[in-house]
Amino acid sequence: MKHRWKGPALILFAFALPAAAIADDLTGEQLLLCTAVQVAVCEDGGDCDISTPRELNVPQFILVDLKEKKLSTTPASGENRSTPIGTLLRQDGNIYLQGVEGGRAYSFVIAEKTGALVVAVARDGKAVSVFGACTPMPGPK
Repeated sequence: MKHRWKGPALILFAFALPAAAIADDLTGEQLLLCTAVQVAVCEDGGDCDISTPRELNVPQFILVDLKEKKLSTTPASGENRSTPIGTLLRQDGNIYLQGVEGGRAYSFVIAEKTGALVVAVARDGKAVSVFGACTPMPGPK
């Protein structure tokens, strides 16, 4: 289901994150599984589409490996996509991840106590915002 927004109305979207998107305590965790719940794509000029990850070809799940500084799709997705994390910072109860790849800059903010996730991806003329949640991923046994 797509919704079209213009200009500052997108700010209201940030407050509409459903309570179901809150996940687990990630304090001290090194391997996370994050899921996208809702996505907004905005074009230069103010037109924005709000949709589901599937409708906008955003991976449903992302593995976040803080030790190896890498983001990747899950093996079950069949997509075999990964990207390095350029900057990783744990500060004031948040995990901050940033990087650049393929002409896109990205920034993740993950709340360690709740697992709440906000992602921004920017490229020339387009911005993508993703709202979701993360949970600890068990390591190999």
